[in-house]
Amino acid sequence: MRTRLAAAALAAAALTLTACSSSSNSSAPKTPPTSPSSEQAALEQAVRSYSDAYFKPNSTAAYSLLSARCQQQIDPTMYDAVIEQAAKNYGTQAIKTLTVDQLSGDLARVTYTYDVSKLNQASQSWTREDGQWRYDAC
Repeated sequence: MRTRLAAAALAAAALTLTACSSSSNSSAPKTPPTSPSSEQAALEQAVRSYSDAYFKPNSTAAYSLLSARCQQQIDPTMYDAVIEQAAKNYGTQAIKTLTVDQLSGDLARVTYTYDVSKLNQASQSWTREDGQWRYDAC
């Protein structure tokens, strides 16, 4: 049973981390701002906070940064197991590069990289809910 839970956690971790790792749709407009706005800065901070909590691991903090839609789809207990396993597999990870690919209203796409290239995220979905940016790539 424990082995099955570990296998399920690993599979879920891979899914969570790579949910939006594919390259973005080339026909989608990209509108990176020329200078960071407060809106972009808030988004970048949310992405960094989520990543930090994910690899710390701090499942309560990371889960709180998921969108309402993702929280409805992801069981908190399973999520806890997933990020515990990710932390064991990869240790503490810090974002090396972060690019806001698209920011329009309450929707954004963000690309960021780590020292472990398998963890890199391309055009990952984020949404703003109640004034706060939330991970929405579930």
